Amino acid sequence: MSELIAAHLWDFEFETRAKSHPNGKRATIALAREDGTCFHYFFHLFPHEGAMRTENEKYVSRTLKTLFWIKGGSRVHLHADVDLISHLSSVYSSTGARNFDADFMGLKLCGEPLSFIHHESADSLPEPKSEANPLGRHLDGCRIGFDLGGSDRKTAAVIDGEVVFSEEVPWDPYFQSDPSYHLEGIRHSLKRAAEHLPRVDAIGGSAAGNYFNNTVRVASLFRGVTDEAIYENEVRPMFLKLKEEWGGVPFDVINDGDVTALAAAMNFDIHSVLGIAMGTSMAVGYCDPQGELTPGINELAFAPIDDHPEAAIDEWSGHRGCGVQYFSQQAVARHAKNLGLDYGAMPFPEQLIEVQKLIKLGDSKGAKIFSDIGSDLGHAIKHYARFYEIDNLLILGRVTSGEGGQVILDNATATMASHYPELHERITFVTPDETMKRHGQAIAAASLPRSV
Repeated sequence: MSELIAAHLWDFEFETRAKSHPNGKRATIALAREDGTCFHYFFHLFPHEGAMRTENEKYVSRTLKTLFWIKGGSRVHLHADVDLISHLSSVYSSTGARNFDADFMGLKLCGEPLSFIHHESADSLPEPKSEANPLGRHLDGCRIGFDLGGSDRKTAAVIDGEVVFSEEVPWDPYFQSDPSYHLEGIRHSLKRAAEHLPRVDAIGGSAAGNYFNNTVRVASLFRGVTDEAIYENEVRPMFLKLKEEWGGVPFDVINDGDVTALAAAMNFDIHSVLGIAMGTSMAVGYCDPQGELTPGINELAFAPIDDHPEAAIDEWSGHRGCGVQYFSQQAVARHAKNLGLDYGAMPFPEQLIEVQKLIKLGDSKGAKIFSDIGSDLGHAIKHYARFYEIDNLLILGRVTSGEGGQVILDNATATMASHYPELHERITFVTPDETMKRHGQAIAAASLPRSV
């Protein structure tokens, strides 16, 4: 089993040398979307010549990959040497090494192919536009909050911030090819909640995936819908249609990771929250220093954290060292196999249960699995802190339950204290309390639409 080589090590070493080079230059990536959303990221590069060209190319390419999965965008504006545009457009193309990223960020997420634009002057770059999202913290009136998961859908009726009804209904959305299954299920849950309200003033929801302006872009809930025409005509506008059915009341749906971070910010009255849920996959959300949601996509599952040449390979993108292989049920199964624990074709959730049983019995292999996950998390936080302002780290999900979860937290904390004392002093680990577990997500989801 390969030991993690933290991705930030190479980046920091490059940045330090490039910044101190007498002929180094300041550069900027502006990652934009069609709607005008635009994120700026500043850095230094070596003079683009000789052996330094390869280093510049490596740094810019890997930095853009991380920005893609944190921010999301299809229009890459670069103020740097013009040759780097050719390099990026080759790497992030249908035939390039990062063709998965190119396809996802372009047509799937943003509805247009990636484009790469060079800027001789930083003044010609599009203006940054990434204001906090005004969604959330609106608790007045009679509201419905819902959360669409892979195994159940949760719904709550909320009056002035108080839950008066909640319900969980099992469903199996992942492999349904007919989106009417999803639509009818959501309709049923909304109707059930509405029966416990005198009126419906607003509806807010969370679901796995990416949603721009209530339009479904890429979402695992609908992965069974493979017909492109059906997806385009019935899946993308599904929540817009539901809004019409409910008389046009304020209606907002966003990524479930962001709603979880918002729930923590509201429940504990904290800001600068990065939430990481370790479950079937790795789900992430973020609230900024004002406790507000941002327009980033926060898909850290696909952002690499490990530079080891034999790092784990993500089965979807085919890329090495991505977060999902380190902070999910897949990570538990991978570590178990490397330690000689042979669970065969047992599903990942069941393997997690078996490993959790081992740690209860005091088995050293079980403890090491969670210890390694915690250590990897401690190093990854340093990498994430390059792109997020983090004061509070919310850790949740099935992988973090029980004794194993405490081992993860203890080892993440110890790793930070040993290697990154400045972060250890600043960042507080937060875990959900019973109030948040019961109703936090529903209340946060219901609070998404603006005040009525």
